[in-house]
Amino acid sequence: MSVGAPGLLAQEERYEHDFESGVARSPWQLFWRRLREDKVALVALGVIVALVLAAIFAPLVVKLFGAPGPNVQDRNAVDAFGTPLGPSAGHLFGVDPLGRDVFARTVYGARVSLLVGIVGTGVAMLLGVAVGLLAGYYRGWVDTLLSRLVDVVLSFPVLLLGIGIASACSLGNGCVAGAITPGVRTVILVVALVSWTSIARIVRGQVLSLREREFVVAARSLGASNLRIVIREILPNLTASIIVYSSLLLPQTILLEAALSFLGVGVSPPTASWGWMIADAADNFDTQWWYMVFPGAALLLTVLAFNLLGDGLRDALDPRAER
Repeated sequence: MSVGAPGLLAQEERYEHDFESGVARSPWQLFWRRLREDKVALVALGVIVALVLAAIFAPLVVKLFGAPGPNVQDRNAVDAFGTPLGPSAGHLFGVDPLGRDVFARTVYGARVSLLVGIVGTGVAMLLGVAVGLLAGYYRGWVDTLLSRLVDVVLSFPVLLLGIGIASACSLGNGCVAGAITPGVRTVILVVALVSWTSIARIVRGQVLSLREREFVVAARSLGASNLRIVIREILPNLTASIIVYSSLLLPQTILLEAALSFLGVGVSPPTASWGWMIADAADNFDTQWWYMVFPGAALLLTVLAFNLLGDGLRDALDPRAER
């Protein structure tokens, strides 16, 4: 699976399209044509764009709906016994036990989830691609050493490893001489450390095949350096796999952040986080259902949208997929 020259699949795909329509199109144009035909993926893409815009412009969105800030306590929204009131005209999603607007906290919680998901996935992809390229291209003792490192990381339970690292870095001044402090950076570190191994294995397997292809042999015979071959010849042919796996890994990192926050070792209050909101609402779900339902629905919608988009990207980037 490839989307860039000099991959042979990309050339075959272009010739096939020329035969059908007589119009030369690049692999990216063919990809976009297939993606536009997938209505489910386009709807998922629209949902993701809306979520990203809502997270970026959270203060404006909250103000537009007439809601107070995420940490503003409204004592009038709590009855005489301290029980929060449900959804109303003044508070669309109701309030939490402290009188804070659930709608505002849900919108601001999208910032944390998307930030951790995008940055954590990006760091994990960079690390995984680098390890996979080195292991697959150089083989020998380099491959053995890096593959065993992947096996060691995979041997740890992901959630327990994340809890241990997050707990250690949440104490005092954090980890690495204060470079990793409690909060979002700690969660991003955990996500990156536990998420890079799968992409490293995928990239390694594809590089082992690509390094023996004709265009790599030709570049090597012309005197191209190993670095040039890896960056200019092999890496472009991994673009499709990297894009697809990133779109499928991102919702996993969002769920991991929510799980860590739910367990109390992720994003610390008063910062709004979907996982923390669900954990805080667990004890009173029978009487204050709105406090769990709305952040839970936002988490479900986000993860579902990324998974559907990932499936659509996989089909659109595969020239052998049925259309």
